[in-house]
Amino acid sequence: MAGWAIAVHGGAGVDPNLPADRQEEAKQLLTRCLNLGIDALRSSLSAIDVVELVVRELETDPLFNSGRGSALTENGTVEMEASIMDGSGRRCGAVSGLTTVKNPISLARLVMDKSPHSYLAFSGAEKFAKQMGVETVENDYFITQDNLEMLKLAKEADSIVFDYRIPQVGYESCGTGVQSPIHMNGLPISIYAPETVGCVVVDSEGRCAAATSTGGLLNKRMGRIGDSPLIGAGTYAGELCGVSCTGEGEAIIRGTLAREVGAVMEYKGLGLQEAVDFVIKERLDEGKAGLIAVSNTGEVAYGFNCVGMFRGCATENGFMEVGIWE
Repeated sequence: MAGWAIAVHGGAGVDPNLPADRQEEAKQLLTRCLNLGIDALRSSLSAIDVVELVVRELETDPLFNSGRGSALTENGTVEMEASIMDGSGRRCGAVSGLTTVKNPISLARLVMDKSPHSYLAFSGAEKFAKQMGVETVENDYFITQDNLEMLKLAKEADSIVFDYRIPQVGYESCGTGVQSPIHMNGLPISIYAPETVGCVVVDSEGRCAAATSTGGLLNKRMGRIGDSPLIGAGTYAGELCGVSCTGEGEAIIRGTLAREVGAVMEYKGLGLQEAVDFVIKERLDEGKAGLIAVSNTGEVAYGFNCVGMFRGCATENGFMEVGIWE
């Protein structure tokens, strides 16, 4: 085996005018999570354990849109979703509509390990969480002042006012401006918060795993489910690779983006970076998104077709990169 590799992301679609202090804060969090995963891999933790560990850390920090700090629904509450997949045997677990589970990714792991199902949602997922004894908190725990202010702007403004997480430019980003609103399934949406967090890992034994977690769209309809909990769309891991996606969920769903990376590697014989580039170019139609990926030979890759993606990656041979822009 060529050795382990790891990549993390904190969402695709970044305001090009992102203040320097915000950029530094994001890079520090990505670096911390990357080092957490690296230490775990050096301690011989399996790929599936490492992706859960890293995403839990991302969920606990309010900087990105997952766990604490999740985007708010139209009702001012949080509905979170997550998925995890172990490439060994293509085992998977996913959850949606969570309102009290502190770390959604760990509940997704329990769905995979401790239930006969692959996906639980809303009241059924919350009931399962209680049965499993996972840590729960009041919904207020997840809500930050920044997100309350963002929701207020989304509801009150005739034009959208963006914070650092939502690009202020038009079609060339993953966000929306008033003159050029982004469309989902052919319909314009008023405001779009593209962030999601994810981690992909291949361990020293060549086992791939992937995990993705999000609070979803800001000001979304109650009950909306995005790509992050959907195996094959937002998350996928198999024998060849592990993939986690971020961006315009509806476009990622239509393109089955994560699975497509593995598919073109398997059926077209493409290498990992070639597969990522092909999928970003050919499978998103007019959608905007990004993804991170690892291969079972220790490669790491990423790609995006919008303005920036919060990301970090490292390999056993000493390579390490943390970045936002191209």
